[in-house]
Amino acid sequence: LLKLLFYKLTETSGRSMAKMRTIAPRIKSIQERYKDDREQLAKQMMEVYKREKINPVAGCLPILVQIPVFLAFYWVLLESVEMRQAPFMGWIQDLSSRDPYFILPILMGVAMYGQFKLNPQPPDPMQAKIFAFMPVIMTVMMAWFPAGLVLYWLTNTLLSIAQQWNINRVVEAEAKKRGSVG
Repeated sequence: LLKLLFYKLTETSGRSMAKMRTIAPRIKSIQERYKDDREQLAKQMMEVYKREKINPVAGCLPILVQIPVFLAFYWVLLESVEMRQAPFMGWIQDLSSRDPYFILPILMGVAMYGQFKLNPQPPDPMQAKIFAFMPVIMTVMMAWFPAGLVLYWLTNTLLSIAQQWNINRVVEAEAKKRGSVG
């Protein structure tokens, strides 16, 4: 239900990321050409973004908007008496306590890694390394969160992967049609 609520916002962000993916070879070429001139590099990259109608920070917006929802869900799970000891499925006997076998956090980490691979690589190598390591950090963090919250995050990530995969297909097909890939 929340995914439907945020669909349009996520779609706009996803289209921007998919377009970033299609112009990645051009961006890499510009980075190599202007690696010693940061000012010219920024200018050339902004020119490409402007020409292709891409907002490089659009991918952050859905995450920022969902943070309050995530925090509210976290507190509901911690405070809800009805959730305590309420069996869910399989090994999860209490959505308000952590996954005793760490299965959900590991699945979430794998899903986050898949999502990372689906999105364009950040232009900054250090940022790319941080993003690549993020699924590991989130897996460790989520190991101590309530199972219901991790289940929400996992489900949201899987739906985001499906949505982004579809958006990437559409944007790449549009780019091929226009002849502007790479």
